[in-house]
Amino acid sequence: MSVVKINVLTVPEDQRETLEKRFAARAGAVENSDGFEWFELLRPVEGTDTYLVYTRWRSEEDFQNWMNGPMQQAHRGGGGGAGDAAGGEGQARRPAASDSTLWSFEVVQQAGAPRQ
Repeated sequence: MSVVKINVLTVPEDQRETLEKRFAARAGAVENSDGFEWFELLRPVEGTDTYLVYTRWRSEEDFQNWMNGPMQQAHRGGGGGAGDAAGGEGQARRPAASDSTLWSFEVVQQAGAPRQ
């Protein structure tokens, strides 16, 4: 059963462009991970400063393997992960997000395939 992980990022208005550029620069980092199924960066359109980072995984184990491998490397300055996009790597870069929360879901129903 697939699992969905949504990283809820609070991003001040003056950091939105920075966050989006950092995610664009890390293209391919998560997409090449075993068990990865889907990614979307969702920009708020009104009334909130919350971005959603949506990822879908074949299993919880696949997500945890990514978190304990490539994602940890990104946080240590290896680049390429959501931590990098949020500004979590190194002292030189100011974080674009001021807060982060991870939501977890199991997929119990779906219709169609995500459109690109």
